[in-house]
Amino acid sequence: MKKTALNYFIVAGVCMCYGTLFAQFKFFNPKESFAIETSLPNTKLIRMPMYRNAITSLAVKGDYILGGTNAHDGLTPFIFTASLQMKSMVHLYDLNEKVKGQRGIITGFNKGGTNIFYAGTMALKENDGSPGSGHLIQVEVNEDGTLNVQDLGSPIPGESIFSMLCNADGTLLYGITYPSGIFYKYNVKTNEIKEYKDLIPSDKDLETLKSHAILPENYLGKALIEDDKGFIYGSLPINKIFRFDPQKESFEILDSEIPEVWGRRALGQIESWAKAKDGTLYGGNTGDGQLFILNPQTLKIKNLGKPIMMNRLKGLTFAKDGKLYGIAGGPPGYSHLFSYDELNEGFHDMGNPEFEMVAPGIEQGILWRGFRLETITASEDGKYIIMGEDEDLSQLLIFAVGEVEPGRIGF
Repeated sequence: MKKTALNYFIVAGVCMCYGTLFAQFKFFNPKESFAIETSLPNTKLIRMPMYRNAITSLAVKGDYILGGTNAHDGLTPFIFTASLQMKSMVHLYDLNEKVKGQRGIITGFNKGGTNIFYAGTMALKENDGSPGSGHLIQVEVNEDGTLNVQDLGSPIPGESIFSMLCNADGTLLYGITYPSGIFYKYNVKTNEIKEYKDLIPSDKDLETLKSHAILPENYLGKALIEDDKGFIYGSLPINKIFRFDPQKESFEILDSEIPEVWGRRALGQIESWAKAKDGTLYGGNTGDGQLFILNPQTLKIKNLGKPIMMNRLKGLTFAKDGKLYGIAGGPPGYSHLFSYDELNEGFHDMGNPEFEMVAPGIEQGILWRGFRLETITASEDGKYIIMGEDEDLSQLLIFAVGEVEPGRIGF
C-alpha cells in the first residue's frame, strides 16, 4: 500500500513538473498569424540562398513587405519584396548587381516619397584589409512589387553606414558612420553631403571602451529618430543621448542619460526607437535591454524597465491596437517578442512566435519558430506586425493585432 501511494505521488509530481515546464515554454501562436518562406536551398522558387539571407531591415508599402539582408563574411546581401495577401515572395534583387563590395543593410528602410525608401549599407573590407565604403541606396517599390534600386554613392569614403534616418519631408538623410562615428547629412535633391565630427568618441572615451573590450558596433548610435519639431535624436558614448538641431546645425548632449544597470554604463547604446502618436519617443538600450520614454518637450527620461532578463532591444514599433511591440534578447539566448501597454498590462512577454508556413511543396503547412528575431515593423494600417529572422535560413513571421481600445490615452 505504501509503495503504491509512493508511486502515485511520484507520477503526480512528474506530471506537475511537466505541466509547469510546458507552460513556461508555450509558444506564441495567435489565430491570424503566418510565416512566409524567404529562404530555402535547392528550389526554383523565389528564395534567398543560405548565408546571405539574415533579415536585418524591414518596411511595408501597401501589400508589399520590403526587406534587406545581411550576409556572412565575403558575401553580399539581397533586397526583396513579399506579399502579405499572397503570403509569398514576389521579387528578389541581388544588391551586388548595382553596388559592389557591400555586406549588408542594417539601417532599416526609411520612407521618402510615396513609394520611395532609403537605406545605407555596411561594406566588405577591401582586398588589402582596409575598410570599404558603405553606400546610400534608393529603393522604389513598384505596383507589382518589383524593385528599382539606385546607388546614391558613398557619403564618406572608408566608412560604412551604421544608422540612418530620413526626415519627415523626405528631403534629407541623416546617418552615423562605422567605425568612426561621423554624423552626416545628405540632401536628396542636390546630392550635397555635409559631415559633422561632433559625435566622434573622445580619446578618453575610446580608452575606457577599449579597457572594457567594447567594439564600435557596441557603442556607436545604432538608431536615430526625429521628433515632431524636426530635432534628431541618437546615442553616443559613453551612455549619452544627443539632439541635433537641423536649423542651427548644432548638437546638444542631454542631461538625461540612457538608463543603465549599475556597473554597466559603458554598454549604453540606443538600438531602437519608436514614436507614439502623441509625439513621445520610446527607446531601447542595447547593453541592458531596458525600455525608456524620452519626453521631447522636457527632455526628461522615464525608465520603464526590462521586458525580459536578457540584454538587447533590437526593434520597436506601434500597431493599431495602441500597443508598442518589440524584440528583446538574442544570442546566446533566444529572442522574445513582447508588447508594452502602459494603461493595462504593462509588459507582456510573448516568448517565441510559432507560426504556420504554407508554400509550394509543403501545402500541408509546417510550424516555424522564430528563435533569432532581428527586426520588426508594422504594416501601414497598423494591422500586421512583421518580424524578420537572423538565421542561416531566415523567414518572415507575421501576425495581426486587435482593434484599438476605446478611450486609450495618448493614442
